[in-house]
Formats: sequence, structure tokens, C-alpha cells
Amino acid sequence: MIISLAEWLRSVEASALATTIRQSLWLYPFLEIIHILGIVMVAGAAILFDLRLLNITFKIPVSQMAKYLLPWSRRGLFLVIPSGILMFITNAEALAESGTFQLKMILLVAAALNAFIFDVLVFKPHLKKSEAEPVRSLSKLNAVFSIMVWIGIISCGRLIAYL
Repeated sequence: MIISLAEWLRSVEASALATTIRQSLWLYPFLEIIHILGIVMVAGAAILFDLRLLNITFKIPVSQMAKYLLPWSRRGLFLVIPSGILMFITNAEALAESGTFQLKMILLVAAALNAFIFDVLVFKPHLKKSEAEPVRSLSKLNAVFSIMVWIGIISCGRLIAYL
């Protein structure tokens, strides 16, 4: 039997786990805190790295910044993804219909694609060259896009509750 997306969203929202989270006085706020801490780790590390690519901050070599910051960003995903899913299931149907939530998901995909493009087309080729070589203009464009997307993701996340 094939169920519609709306039926699936209603069943997820009616699940025991979603009901428990919704009915708990502290569980949903705890998940929000974990989600925000994860966002700080993911977006904070990404934006600091982007600022380095733009030569605005730190004169540490890009490869050293990557070795230090990017693992923190990946660790943040282990907080953001599960907490985001758990918060989503508590109000799945309304969130799925929310234009703000949909925009946030689109921006998350854009952030992931941007990171992939940066890694494959910019960063790995840069590692093969001298650290003294200035960062290419493509990486600057990538960094500006990344900062804008993360600001959008964070803004949408906050606006979901109000729109």
C-alpha cells in the first residue's frame, strides 16, 4: 500500500516519539538548545573559514585553518541533524507546508553543494600548490556565497516560529 506524503507526515507527527517530545516540558527546548549549539559549530566554523578565504581574518595558512575548523563543522552535524529531525517530527505537517522551512531546506542543499564544489574544484587543487600562493578568486566567490547561505539558513530557522 502506497501512502501519500501528507499521510506519512501525519503518521510521523502522531508517533509516540513525536508525542512524547511535544508533551514534555523540557525535551523540545533541550532539542532546540542542542540544535543551536550544532548550528554554532557548523556555521561558525564555516564562516570563520570563509573569512580566512576572503583574507579578512587570520593569516594562518588555509590548509591549517581547514584542519582545525572543518572537523568542528562536521562534528556539529552530529548535533544538528538528529535534533532537527526530532524537532521536525513534532510538527511535520505544518513544517512541510511552511515556505520558510522549505527555503531553509533548499539553502541547506545549496550549502552542501557549495561545500562539495569548494572541496573538489578549489581546495584540493590549492593543496597541491604552495601555501604562499594567494587564494584564487573562485574561492572568494565560494566564501561569499557560503556566508550568505548560512545567514539565510540561520534566519529561516529563527523565522519558522513566526511565519
